[in-house]
Amino acid sequence: MEYRLVPARFSALPGWDEDDPTPVLAAMDRCRDHIRTVKPYKTGSLGITAGELLALLDAAAAEKPEGAAAVRGFFEAHCVPFLIEKVDGSAGFVTAFYEPQVEVRAAPDAEYRYPFYRRPDDLVDIDDGNRPDGFPQGYAFGLQQNGVIAEHPDRGAIERGYLNGRGLEIAYARSKVDVFFAHVQGAARLLYPDGSVRRITYAAKSGHPFSPIGKLLIDRGEIDAATVSMASIRDWLARHDDQVDAVLWHNRSFIFFKEAAVDDTSLGPIAAAKVPLVAGRSLAVDRMIHTFGL
Repeated sequence: MEYRLVPARFSALPGWDEDDPTPVLAAMDRCRDHIRTVKPYKTGSLGITAGELLALLDAAAAEKPEGAAAVRGFFEAHCVPFLIEKVDGSAGFVTAFYEPQVEVRAAPDAEYRYPFYRRPDDLVDIDDGNRPDGFPQGYAFGLQQNGVIAEHPDRGAIERGYLNGRGLEIAYARSKVDVFFAHVQGAARLLYPDGSVRRITYAAKSGHPFSPIGKLLIDRGEIDAATVSMASIRDWLARHDDQVDAVLWHNRSFIFFKEAAVDDTSLGPIAAAKVPLVAGRSLAVDRMIHTFGL
């Protein structure tokens, strides 16, 4: 997808003069701590490095603006808003992530038999230093066996039993569709029969590119593009049980998880962006799109 950044004014952001961006400061402070004490974030498609972002985070920590007007003034002084436009003039698409809660069992039974997997020890990160000749450029992970890196088995192969017997299962869900959508979100809260809740988050993937099943169903004429949603996709899958495997396996990408200890559950999902949407957009979405290029 080709896009361009068009300079805009803060006054053009819907709701900017009325909204209170103060809560953003706490999130920025956590980002600053992560960059300095854990590891820098990867450079995204806009080319903004963690170091460049750190300058803004340091300024916010030093100035400590208080009150909605002062915080808005801080962003107006330190940031330049841009509107992201697709070069072909077509409408863009904003997606949001959340942390689903899935009922699970620690051991499989006749009902709960669809596992969340940990990362296999023979899955390796791929970069320009170890990428074999001819290996797909978009693959960031591969299968290493006997010193040779090859393409890792995909979703269909894994769900047909490729990883059976290796002890990688974290827990078992009742629905493979629930597991699939947890893969899409990259995080989940696992609810056990005793009422305890444990959290998992993204650890790695099989390496294959993500292929959205919603687009597949739209292209087939099964779902209207104007009304497609996770709910409509789930509804279609529930009404076409005989086609579930074929549709899910269209997305060859498979996600591996790790357990995540989180003391403050109010912070939301780990490694996933949580954005409230109202009628498809929100002031938060508009603000992030324009200001931070998300």
